[in-house]
Amino acid sequence: MRSRRSDLTVFVLVAYGLAWLTALPLWTGAGLSSSWLPLVGIALMFTPAIGVLAVWRRSGARRAEVAAATGLGLGPSRRRTLLLILAVWLGTPLVAALAIALSVAVGALSVDLAGLSMLRGLPGGIDPQVFLAVQVISGLTIGTLITAIPAFGEEWGWRGWLLPHLTERFGVARGLLVSGVIWGLWHAPLTLLGYNYPTIGPWAALYFVGFTVIYGVIIGWLRLYSGSVWPSVVAHSVLNAGSVSLVFLVGDARQPPDLVFAGISGLVGWAVLAVIAVALPRLLPVRRAAPIAASPRPAE
Repeated sequence: MRSRRSDLTVFVLVAYGLAWLTALPLWTGAGLSSSWLPLVGIALMFTPAIGVLAVWRRSGARRAEVAAATGLGLGPSRRRTLLLILAVWLGTPLVAALAIALSVAVGALSVDLAGLSMLRGLPGGIDPQVFLAVQVISGLTIGTLITAIPAFGEEWGWRGWLLPHLTERFGVARGLLVSGVIWGLWHAPLTLLGYNYPTIGPWAALYFVGFTVIYGVIIGWLRLYSGSVWPSVVAHSVLNAGSVSLVFLVGDARQPPDLVFAGISGLVGWAVLAVIAVALPRLLPVRRAAPIAASPRPAE
């Protein structure tokens, strides 16, 4: 199964171009205050998958070939893949909690576990403690399952197609790093508006790349080690479903959390994730690049 160099160009142009097109209502309207933001954010996540479809269409490859090359199965060891899925499903919130604890320890975050002041004024007089419990439980269950749909839209592109393509060309280590940069900069239509890190404005576009490179090594390793895209999908999904926002649920309203420093997506979280990103490939190395996940030869 071989690819053309132009496939990477086509994939990136489609994923990036459609991302900017999708975000136009924010740039021509009220920015992150726009009522379009939730819909734009979800729609944007499907643009990498459309990039895969574009490369597939021009290749004329069979469906089964593309599915195998992009990791849509459970890989050579179903047991390993399912164990990895379970590990990231349960482990990601624990890593997020550890990042919060360390953020408090180093003075980067103030929490209010007794009063949950960030949750005051909930509609209908909802008890903040009950709301917190519901958010955590739903985030780990139905929230992760629902969020897995748009997460697949990203992961089929970034880890399913792009990462094996890059590791074949550059090797595992550089392929992981380059894919993290491409993934991070793709968020620019939102991060240039201050998304995720509103306190630093457009600099968020560059700052977020630090997170995507580090976290990208982890979920990229999941893809390469399992031979399946699904552990990466679940890891991305459970992160989006509540692991990032957990810092706001327990934060102190008198000193609101700043994601530049606090939580799993802040500087403290980067340190935690970096330890994992270094440890995993050393303990369980991927000894060769995955087969190229680009354009198979057209069916004859």
